[in-house]
Amino acid sequence: MSDLIKLNKISDHLSEVIINRPEKLNAMTKPMWIKLGKIFKKISKEKNLRCIIIRGEGGKSFSPGNDIGEFKKERSSSKLAKSYGKFLHGTLGAIFNCPIPTIAMIEGICVGGGLEIAACCDIRICGKSSRFGIPIKRLGLTMAAKELEVLLNATTYSTAMEILFEGRVFSAEEALEKRLINRVVNDEDVKKEAYKSAELICEGAPKVTRWHKQFARNILKEGKVTEKINNLGYKCYDTKDFKIGYQSFLNKTKPKFKNK
Repeated sequence: MSDLIKLNKISDHLSEVIINRPEKLNAMTKPMWIKLGKIFKKISKEKNLRCIIIRGEGGKSFSPGNDIGEFKKERSSSKLAKSYGKFLHGTLGAIFNCPIPTIAMIEGICVGGGLEIAACCDIRICGKSSRFGIPIKRLGLTMAAKELEVLLNATTYSTAMEILFEGRVFSAEEALEKRLINRVVNDEDVKKEAYKSAELICEGAPKVTRWHKQFARNILKEGKVTEKINNLGYKCYDTKDFKIGYQSFLNKTKPKFKNK
């Protein structure tokens, strides 16, 4: 069961998290949600990691969300659903609150809980044939409030309501128009584009990248720039990486940051 969520260390600065159930289009089960959360909690503590890519195995699907076959046993009542939600929401929180930049590399289907996972990531890159949506109205289900919070952080209120009210599965181009996606590329270029983005992130000063993420999340949460966050914005001038970057700029050379 542990192999259904895999962690690959690509380099000292880049790791890849893989939803590995291609025979079921990477549909999520309770053990998979738990494993995914544990992995993100673990790698969030890695000081040298500069970027994380999350993807679905097989090239046909990022994830269609929860495996419907599990509902009878795990989500057939409000009590069971609430218990299930603790694991699911904990995992979404672990991804969303990860201090390391995250990229969702989306190939094919990205609906329901799959879209929620992608929405927790900082950057979302998909292929032209990718499809998106949250068609839970067909099941007579509401989206849990904590899951809706994730969607609202990725798009506007009216777009979130359109996605839920209409329950359509829509194209990559429409997802881009709705600002759910950062970039749409040819299907065969998704991996290349995601790794190119990761490479650019890894080239930057890692403390600065993490600070930018912290600042943005705090501003969205508070609705304003707090004094604490404003003051933290000047800490970069005291880092060794600033000195490296400044000197490299003067020397017209590529900086090699030390994360110090």
